[in-house]
Amino acid sequence: MIRAFKAFMKRFQREEDGNMTIEFVLGIPIVFMIFLSTVEVGIYTMRQMFLDRGVDLAVRNLRLNTGLNLDHGALRSLVCNYSGFLENCASELTLSLNSIDIRTYSGPTGQPSDCNNTYPAISPSRNFSHGGEHQVMLIVACYEFRPLFPTTGLGFAMNEDGRSMMYGFSGFVQEPS
Repeated sequence: MIRAFKAFMKRFQREEDGNMTIEFVLGIPIVFMIFLSTVEVGIYTMRQMFLDRGVDLAVRNLRLNTGLNLDHGALRSLVCNYSGFLENCASELTLSLNSIDIRTYSGPTGQPSDCNNTYPAISPSRNFSHGGEHQVMLIVACYEFRPLFPTTGLGFAMNEDGRSMMYGFSGFVQEPS
């Protein structure tokens, strides 16, 4: 069996007639899928970087206690202003601000996967309180977007309505006023 296969491969290697239709048909879709997935992961990484930047700069304003009394909508617009590349940020970004007990580590309640701000009347902001003095706070920002190439390799990691999600986390200690 192995000898027959080796003989077939040697004969196949010696032959120089014909064309490369099979190699083209099998190879080009794989090359294009790799290329489109590379573009998709580059744009995903850029979106993640801008989301992290926006969350970090908004949390910096909270952490430094700059006199801003931010509610959920104001903090979300602050994150959107600092993260400039995110399209439809005002409608696709959800925020959750949770207190963390460092002695017993009672972390955030609920799943961060409820990144569903497309129906703001149904899913209001959850767990949003600024916390007390010397309290460790965790902010979770969830951004939902449509992939650029949804039919390629990385575009398949979507939820049921054809969107992908990314999260940005940041923590701070509420300073005494």
